[in-house]
Amino acid sequence: MSITEKHKKLERNVTLLGVGALVTVAIGGIVEIAPLFWIDNTIEKVKGMRPYTPLEQAGRDIYIREGCYTCHSQMIRPFRDEVERYGHYSLASESMYDHPFQWGSKRTGPDLARVGGRYSDEWHVQHLKDPRAVVPESIMPTYSFLSDTDLALGDPAANLRALRKVGVPYTDKDVKMAMADLKAQADPDADAGDLEKRYPKAQVRDFDGDPNRLTEMDALVAYLQVLGTLVDVNSAAAQEDLAKEKGR
Repeated sequence: MSITEKHKKLERNVTLLGVGALVTVAIGGIVEIAPLFWIDNTIEKVKGMRPYTPLEQAGRDIYIREGCYTCHSQMIRPFRDEVERYGHYSLASESMYDHPFQWGSKRTGPDLARVGGRYSDEWHVQHLKDPRAVVPESIMPTYSFLSDTDLALGDPAANLRALRKVGVPYTDKDVKMAMADLKAQADPDADAGDLEKRYPKAQVRDFDGDPNRLTEMDALVAYLQVLGTLVDVNSAAAQEDLAKEKGR
């Protein structure tokens, strides 16, 4: 029987084709997964990467609650057009403390992996209140209610404890100071203690333009302003490439 005849027989037999496909996928899966059992870490930690502050984490929770991730990815792919538009391609280590991570293929609006520091707080507030005031062609809905809604403080310490259970390295002091840290980061007149030491590059200020209230807008803008600002991506990328070579 020739190769062509064998191929025709395989294509016409649903059961045989299914078994063949299953075996092929299984082999491919084993080839990809098996090496992970022989390396210490799948993601190499890089200098500068840290967990989110309680305020930034609260902002991230709002970001997910409002479905922002359904239109904005946080994954810059390693292609020239992506890098020229959004900045250095995303590193796995930059999302190592994200649960769930925001990588994905869906992108209606621009990628936000490196939006931190690109615009002022005032720009973000105006954009969220009335997107078309700053981007006329925007199809984003308005989120003006964030400025009118006080941030539900709840128990940020419990949130940090839960994240610690899945590997986020919050210290006992981080957990103990969670509520104080959350309030202090959005109040430049408050005593932030060693917040900036425990969370390097944490931005302490009023984010929504109303220093008399701690709102959901404060939290969301704080989160957006930290995205892509923690890691020196050029040296980190070189470190990740080296780690990949060692793992081969």
